[in-house]
Amino acid sequence: MIEPTALPDNILTLNLKKVVNWCRRSSVWPMPFATACCGIELMATASSRYDLARFGAEVMRFSPRQADLMIVAGRVGIKMMPVLQRIYMQMAEPKWVISMGACASTGGVFDNYATVQGIDQFIPVDVYVPGCPPRPETLMEGIMAIQRIIDEHGLPDAGKRRPLQISVEPTYRPSAQPQIELGANMQRSLGNKETQHPVLSGFMGN
Repeated sequence: MIEPTALPDNILTLNLKKVVNWCRRSSVWPMPFATACCGIELMATASSRYDLARFGAEVMRFSPRQADLMIVAGRVGIKMMPVLQRIYMQMAEPKWVISMGACASTGGVFDNYATVQGIDQFIPVDVYVPGCPPRPETLMEGIMAIQRIIDEHGLPDAGKRRPLQISVEPTYRPSAQPQIELGANMQRSLGNKETQHPVLSGFMGN
């Protein structure tokens, strides 16, 4: 066994796993999926004011083959979700996901049938960044959280990384539409005693 004191000053001993994790955490390449105002804050993190290059994550790759960190910034619609899933599946392992903003995490103020109420219903999420929209400092804290996850856990277990797979329905219930009362002359011209809108009645074929 070699004594540590017997080694010269230009030799450093450490764990190979820690070196690999250090290299991986210092070269995270994001795959931006920006759909709304959160995307503007995402762009600001790469500017000179915040300088995301300090963390080695300034290389935005719009090809899933070259990225290992997906940042979903903004609301995601039902019709857009299959595209997001396909991009996630095309990313090479190991990969991580940041849900940036309230819209990506919970649907935000868009509590309706067309907006996904949280992307974690369909793809696994590692870090949630709160805010509407979150500031660049908050996103950088989320990226540092990803780096801490890489340091502590290393490669993610592909078998356990699954979405929640539960259906979250919006709580919004539309109110009844106002009824338009037409005059007697208009009703006689339509040939219908029921209250209808003249343009809509023509559309409906009444």
